[in-house]
Amino acid sequence: MAESWDGSYDAGSQSDDSYHFERLHIEPIYDAFVCPLTKQVMRDPVTLENGQTFEREAIEKWFKECKESGRKLVCPLTLKELRSTELNPSIALRNTIEEWTARNESVQLDMARRSLSLGSSESDIMRALNYVQYICQKSRSNKHVVRNAELIPMIVDMLKSSSRRVRCKALETLRIVAEEDADNKEIMAVGDTVRTVVKFLSQEASKEREEAVFLLYELSKSEALCEKIGSINGAILILVGMASSKSENVLTVEKADQTLENLEKCENNVRQMAENGRLQPLLTLLLEGPPETKLSMASYLGELVLNNDVKVFVARTVGSSLINIMKSGNMQSREAALKALNQISSCEASAKVLIEAGILPPLVKDLFTVGVNQLPMRLKEVSATILANVVSSGYDFDSISVGPDHQTLVSEDIVHNLLHLISNTGPAIECKLLQVLVGLTFSPTTVLNVVSAIKSSGATISLVQFIEAPQKDLRVASIKLLQNLSPHMGQELADALRGTAGQLGSLIKVISENIGITEEQAAAVGLLADLPERDLGLTRQMLDEGAFQLVFSRVVRIRQGETRGNRFVTPYLEGLVRVLARVTFVLADEPGAIALCREHNLASLFTELLQSNGLDNVQMFSAMALENLSQESKNLTRFPELPAPGFCSSIFPCFSKQPVITGLCRLHRGTCSLKESFCILDGQAVEKLVALLDHTNEKVVEAALAALSTLLDDGVDIEQGVMVLCEAEGIKPILDVLLEKRTDNLRRRAVWAVERILRTDDIAYEVSGDPNVSTALVDAFQHGDYRSRQIAERALKHVDKIPNFSGVFPNIS
Repeated sequence: MAESWDGSYDAGSQSDDSYHFERLHIEPIYDAFVCPLTKQVMRDPVTLENGQTFEREAIEKWFKECKESGRKLVCPLTLKELRSTELNPSIALRNTIEEWTARNESVQLDMARRSLSLGSSESDIMRALNYVQYICQKSRSNKHVVRNAELIPMIVDMLKSSSRRVRCKALETLRIVAEEDADNKEIMAVGDTVRTVVKFLSQEASKEREEAVFLLYELSKSEALCEKIGSINGAILILVGMASSKSENVLTVEKADQTLENLEKCENNVRQMAENGRLQPLLTLLLEGPPETKLSMASYLGELVLNNDVKVFVARTVGSSLINIMKSGNMQSREAALKALNQISSCEASAKVLIEAGILPPLVKDLFTVGVNQLPMRLKEVSATILANVVSSGYDFDSISVGPDHQTLVSEDIVHNLLHLISNTGPAIECKLLQVLVGLTFSPTTVLNVVSAIKSSGATISLVQFIEAPQKDLRVASIKLLQNLSPHMGQELADALRGTAGQLGSLIKVISENIGITEEQAAAVGLLADLPERDLGLTRQMLDEGAFQLVFSRVVRIRQGETRGNRFVTPYLEGLVRVLARVTFVLADEPGAIALCREHNLASLFTELLQSNGLDNVQMFSAMALENLSQESKNLTRFPELPAPGFCSSIFPCFSKQPVITGLCRLHRGTCSLKESFCILDGQAVEKLVALLDHTNEKVVEAALAALSTLLDDGVDIEQGVMVLCEAEGIKPILDVLLEKRTDNLRRRAVWAVERILRTDDIAYEVSGDPNVSTALVDAFQHGDYRSRQIAERALKHVDKIPNFSGVFPNIS
């Protein structure tokens, strides 16, 4: 053994140009030391009855093989039969061998020490490391020899070698030296050794990375080193990544996972794992740990930033436990549980899990309880936040009991309590509770209950006053709530806005802020848009405050691309158009509205907006505005003044001649324009309205048809109106609307328009040959409302499907 240093311990690891260590003071091996069977130096020599000496383990194996094969029991060296298998320990020989081994190993270790230097050749260092591995694997007691020889720091230094083979061998050697030896691990904990090992983890797909994680696994068996490993920046993050890797070596992944399991002994490490996506250890401690650990883990869970998938996992795993702590723990535990629930409730899916786990009753109780057991205000704010999160999930809240008398969140007394809290707490809680009401009013199944409770409590004015709140979040929540309420209590809100100074102006200010387009602006303009459009007082106040000029400028800026687009641009633009359209509903009663429409040429703007493809509401309300404007055209048309007849003409009428006036509107028989009198014959409005008659949204079709029907209304030249529709190729689309029968309103409007069109004989004659139109009119005559049946009857007379008896009975109208 002494004469083959370079190959006897790990022959496969040696280089071809083997280097022989200096053999001074290495004693030669004696034949008596070597077992004839194993050819190795004996550790436990025993002697047979014939005086031959063997390694105990080897000769026992020989005897066993003889017995199992049925052979005679013979000495393996002399092959002579033995009478006994008795083995006598050769104590003197063993002691001599041990002394010889110790002397040789001492010299070998000394040579290894001299080779473990960065200045040595790679082959020398590799032989030295191989030798250290050999003696440590040979006997656990040799590990203290390595430690006493101060070889461990020298092996650590080899991690700085420029040779990858040396670095890998050093990591492997440190692992072998550390195995099952707490003292050696303790030495490795000193200084930057662990930090250096962790650095090797960042070597992607390398042997060093694999050896480093094996070494860390061994070190992590020590609780002291667990804390050390966890304290190194990035160590746990890298290990978590390795443990969840799909491309890493399977054994490496397994060792990384086992290392993390060992590191879980330290709470700080558990927190780091949770922060880096490995939550199960934290959740396990929260469920199974002692009370102080549960509190610590719940507190930390409340501080984590989790993605939505993880929130659902956490809610399913510990949601019920956290709810129980919230209900029955001491104040410190309740606070930790509330903060954790706040964190995991902010996702629709996880909120639903918590609802099913029973979070609502204790939440409501915490909010409404006063007296000795009440939560401090800062925790009521957290409870309100959780409730807001949960309510925004869209769950069916009118089916979940939250009170002792089976009340639900939308029961009148519960909503009253929420409104009371909103009026008597600080802005932070007020904001969250308003968000609760926002969530409840988003659902068509619960909004009516909330509306009823608000009306019965008389809280409308109080809610409107929040529009002026200086806190943006509070203001946004109140405006969103009022927007949700406005379709159901628009007149009450309009009255409140008109009757209270400042709120309407504040809404207009929000809408006109020049900061892009925000959720607050979209909600504010949506609220105004939903208020009753024929409320003359509100429209006048908006005219006085310059609201429509601001709205007009915002619409123009969006169309010109000057306003940055985002996810709120569509509801914002739709709201602006609806607000602007309301000025057309009061034209007959408010001269200021007519002046505004003329000044800004709103008829032209609404005509352009008809082509806002993909924005159904913009198209619909633009068509409605054009209907209102066109209805007013007959009142705004300027008729020419004819000159007074001369003296002769007055005495001799035969001498008089009517002057010929050109350029008059064929529909209104006066001077018209889109800007001044809102006549839709100008500016291609008719063609654009006709184009909307085949829209997929029936409400857009209905608005377009209503606007076109103003061409056929009383007070205009209906025959010319029909001709205009013919020229715009609008007759067939109107007939198609009648045939499709999409809604009752559409059929009612279509029947009216078709009857007016059929008053033109040529069209009536042509249509009379179309059985589909006749069938549609008959259907309206049989199944429509009273007014539609009357009109359908007249239309059928135009196409001779019903006899016209007016000539027979002239006195019957």
